[in-house]
Amino acid sequence: MNLRSLIVAVMVVLVGCASPRPPPVVIAPVVISQETWLQIDREIVSASQQATEQAKVYARGSMEHWRTRVYQQTEEKFIPWFSSYWTQEWLSVKVSWYSLSAKGEEDASANRLAAYLLEEYQEQVLAPVAVEIDPDAILGQATDFYVQLLGQQLKVIAQRHGVPMAQLNGRIQKVPAIALGPPPARDASLFQVVNTEPLNTLPAYAALIDKIHKAGGDRGIGSTDAGMAPVAKRASQRIEAEMAPRGAAGAVAAAAGKLAGALISVGVAGIRAIIQANDQPDSEALIRQSLGSSFDKAWLKLVQNPTTGVMAGTLYMAGQIEGSLASSAEPIVSWEAAPEHLAQP
Repeated sequence: MNLRSLIVAVMVVLVGCASPRPPPVVIAPVVISQETWLQIDREIVSASQQATEQAKVYARGSMEHWRTRVYQQTEEKFIPWFSSYWTQEWLSVKVSWYSLSAKGEEDASANRLAAYLLEEYQEQVLAPVAVEIDPDAILGQATDFYVQLLGQQLKVIAQRHGVPMAQLNGRIQKVPAIALGPPPARDASLFQVVNTEPLNTLPAYAALIDKIHKAGGDRGIGSTDAGMAPVAKRASQRIEAEMAPRGAAGAVAAAAGKLAGALISVGVAGIRAIIQANDQPDSEALIRQSLGSSFDKAWLKLVQNPTTGVMAGTLYMAGQIEGSLASSAEPIVSWEAAPEHLAQP
């Protein structure tokens, strides 16, 4: 390339750089009539209600699975443990100690034994099952399922009415889904909840779950203490009734001499084993009845209660979203009472 050609090439480049860039293409927003927006609002309410019903089906099925696993673990682990000879001997030692330190307190042995049995029930039954499934996990999964379904329907609604998603997003940014502020971080719009993945990274959602947990206390699971009380009382009364003969037998054994005393002690232990074996069917029946009845009540509360149960997150969001659109939507189903079809386990 000669010098003249090089100069021409440089000038072309400089002229190109100096030329003004073409203005960006501005896409005018699609004009959406007020009537169309009102129809979209109604369809969002309908989509929310349908997503809620599907979340209920999911939560109910998951809770049925949890209840089945708890019953299986109770039958396979806790009842055999409680009924075994050596556990009964250990409980006898504990009841003896409780009785000595009761200081005149009424039913002290039974109450302390019930607390001990609850600890064992938590360790042997509820904790192992929770590794697989538990109500707290179901609460989060049901809420997330509702949000996913609603998010999918928002796209369908936008396409149905020819509304650009950007414009629909602008509208749903004004629809509250969580309103727990101040501070503002405890609030979230419908746009935020359907566009945050995973949902539990949203501060407002974390605040909602915390609110549900605080309202529910132990979330109904710990109410098995009501079922443990009659089991503990029966065991405590039986053990205390056996304690006096044991003391008398011990005194006789001591007076009879070392060899004869050992034989008498073995005989008394054999008699206690027979008594415990005879009592075992009744004890196991009492455990099944008492724990089963108490657990079923706790389970039903977790299924039905709209503010502390496994559907609490879904129902709260649905109430916020549908309530904010109520002026342009069909009448909204009240969430204050549990649906009739969930009234029976």
